Amino acid sequence: MRYFLLLVSIFVSCNNIVGQLIPYPNHNVYYEHIKPSVEQSELDKSTSDFYTAWKSKYLKSGCETGEYYIDYDKGQTVSEAHGYGMMITVYMAGLDSNAKTYFDGMYKYFRNHPSGINPELMSWKQNASCIDVEGNDSATDGDIDIAFALLLADKQWGSDEEINYKEEAKKVISAIMQSEIHPNNFNILYGDWVSSGSKAYKATRSSDFIIDHFRSFNEVLPNDGWNDVIDKCYWIINEIQTNYSTSTGLMSDFIIETDTDMPKPAQENHLEGEHDGDYYYNACRFPWRITTDYLISGDEKAKHAVNKINEWLIGKTNGYPTKIKDGYKLDGTAIASWSDAAFV
Repeated sequence: MRYFLLLVSIFVSCNNIVGQLIPYPNHNVYYEHIKPSVEQSELDKSTSDFYTAWKSKYLKSGCETGEYYIDYDKGQTVSEAHGYGMMITVYMAGLDSNAKTYFDGMYKYFRNHPSGINPELMSWKQNASCIDVEGNDSATDGDIDIAFALLLADKQWGSDEEINYKEEAKKVISAIMQSEIHPNNFNILYGDWVSSGSKAYKATRSSDFIIDHFRSFNEVLPNDGWNDVIDKCYWIINEIQTNYSTSTGLMSDFIIETDTDMPKPAQENHLEGEHDGDYYYNACRFPWRITTDYLISGDEKAKHAVNKINEWLIGKTNGYPTKIKDGYKLDGTAIASWSDAAFV
């Protein structure tokens, strides 16, 4: 027992020195999954090398002292990229001694760019001069990742210093439920700009089905609504896969008529362009998000949804990821002839 307590004391002391409680790399045990057949040390090095390259290219200082943001395109950023960056820097603490500095700087940038509708959420886009552009309102997926990143920061560094990560996360979680979730049918809305009178009020985006985050939100700030949101997501997934992508399992970027018992893929130019009803640059994130929920929760609905895609994809590509194309119709017809990392 003395030996055990000594080890615990050393562990706690070391973590207090380096500043994180769950340093990279950490190897959790998840539900049923496969991994590349190489040594774990090689996987860790591949990840850390990619992080170093990513950080060098995309992590930038903001316009105010201490700010950081993700360079999405020629100095511009969006809340979606910001949420990714906040999660990544938390996960890589332990490898990167400046991870907390970067995270806190990204938190500062987030708070310096509030939505003009619900200020607990982030204004969705800024130009290279850090000025909000193209509407001072929110995009739901970015806010969901930002809230989750704050929960990760609480687990990684605690909430006893200048920023109370957990309480800040609760503010964002409450705002998401208030302004980005349909109050009656628990549909995920595109952002806080969606009003009850717009066509978007009866629509959703498959890339926003970030279900593992919703489970965490419900643990930290219990609200029956999060379970309703999860149920609504899986119901929509089943309806689309059953009625529109029977052979592929693919989801469309946008789904409409979510207030009826027959949701369907959006028509072209519903919100972004001609491929709004296809498996395109929003929906390509769907398998990752749903797989993550299975790894964390073991929900069989997640496994079923992803396996439909896997079975089709392996056959479509003969097992070669390099043959994955840049978007598909829901029947599996390739939209383009080239390959793109987002889809791979």
